[in-house]
Amino acid sequence: MYEYDSRVRLTEVDQDQKMTLVAILNAFQDCSTFHSEDLGVGMDFLRKQKRMWVLRSWKIQVIRYPGLAEHIRVGTWPYAFGKMTGQRNFRMMDGTGELAAWGDSTWVYMDTERMRPTRVEENVSEAYNLEPEFSSEKESGPIRIPDKILEEESFEIHFRHLDVNHHVNNGQYIQFASEYLPEGFTIHQMRAEYKKSAVQNDRIFPKIGKCEEGYTVLMEDGTGKPYAVVEFR
Repeated sequence: MYEYDSRVRLTEVDQDQKMTLVAILNAFQDCSTFHSEDLGVGMDFLRKQKRMWVLRSWKIQVIRYPGLAEHIRVGTWPYAFGKMTGQRNFRMMDGTGELAAWGDSTWVYMDTERMRPTRVEENVSEAYNLEPEFSSEKESGPIRIPDKILEEESFEIHFRHLDVNHHVNNGQYIQFASEYLPEGFTIHQMRAEYKKSAVQNDRIFPKIGKCEEGYTVLMEDGTGKPYAVVEFR
């Protein structure tokens, strides 16, 4: 397992001085980036190979949201590689050494010239040590779309929404989607499925529907095709 120690920053908390879901997601994403960089298969390496990892799906469960200035330890490890995919777990330990949150993710290895999935080279997969998958309840099938959907006002993607790959980062979709949740709704689990990347000047058409244990938010383009589907419980 790859780990780093940190503290909950003022910029990572909400009005109740608790770490936000997006801050937890960003800490997980940073951890996987640090891991790859330290192994020599990070962003510069991939850029030279005309490759990149694109997130296909997230699942994050939160047991407890750490508080402001609390010491945390963030860890990650890959547990499987497919021909064109990689699967990675995450965990966050709180200041008492207890599990605060954990995550599961699936990534697709992309050829950046053709913008198509491509085979994971051996020197990339062999750079990592595989460890056992985090024991958890697996989801059965894709996120179900509620029958009743409320359309919200569309908005445009601006330069500030883009990441180093020049498209909207996966965490931004979670931030966008969470803004449509009712006031006082506490997120204990988030699932996200990413369908395609939004770029500058694209317009997103949000839709929200009530599901059995929470809400599902669709972030679509003007033709009804989703950029991302996010489920909050």
